[in-house]
Amino acid sequence: MKITLMVASHKPYPVAEDKMYLPLFVGAEGKEDIPGFTRDDTGENISGKNASFCELTGLYWLWKNETGADAYGLCHYRRYFAGGHFFQKKEKRILTEEKAKKLLEKGDAVLPKKRHYVIETRKDQYIHAHHEEDLLATQQVLREKYPAYLPAWEKMLESRSGHIFNMFLMKKDVFEHYCAWLFEVLFAVEERLDISEYSVSDKRVFGYLGERLMDVYLDTHHIHYTECKVVNLEKQHWLQKGFRFLKRKFSKA
Repeated sequence: MKITLMVASHKPYPVAEDKMYLPLFVGAEGKEDIPGFTRDDTGENISGKNASFCELTGLYWLWKNETGADAYGLCHYRRYFAGGHFFQKKEKRILTEEKAKKLLEKGDAVLPKKRHYVIETRKDQYIHAHHEEDLLATQQVLREKYPAYLPAWEKMLESRSGHIFNMFLMKKDVFEHYCAWLFEVLFAVEERLDISEYSVSDKRVFGYLGERLMDVYLDTHHIHYTECKVVNLEKQHWLQKGFRFLKRKFSKA
């Protein structure tokens, strides 16, 4: 089994040396090269949409331009799947191809451990952080184009946990089907939303929606997956994140 796991980055950054990792410069259109990184504005691409699609411009490039692997996936320059134990240095804990193959023997996909929101649903969390119109437009697209996905969509909105980061590793057939569905949905939503007055953060809307739609796809197709811990190469500021979370929640309450 050959695996291609894309490492999405918008700036120079050291990349894990294992041969399965493909360093990809996302949002490369109009910018100078990052040494050692493939650009996402080559071949068939949507690099110019990076401000609103985030790392998904890299996912689109991977789907449209990379061939020859048996499994494909996405991780981030500072956030990888973990393959080692907690007491190792972070760089040593990054998932290797050998261990990735073993994980894929257990199912059709590998996903990060779920994030648990506890005090609110995923719908409430999104509305407090972003714009409810994003969810409404997506739901309407699903109702018109993919009604079979609506039960999983509604289940996702009412859940209090989910897979985030748009991180995954999928066997080729699942990967190709997922990407075809995901981008058709997101492009249809893009046609309905006016994000011209959104903040810089909220304009990342299609990246945010992609995180929610992944669980919808997995649930609808009953994809058997394995969860894997995530290793963050940079320090996490949990107190700051918690403060921002509470501020968003109560300011929109």
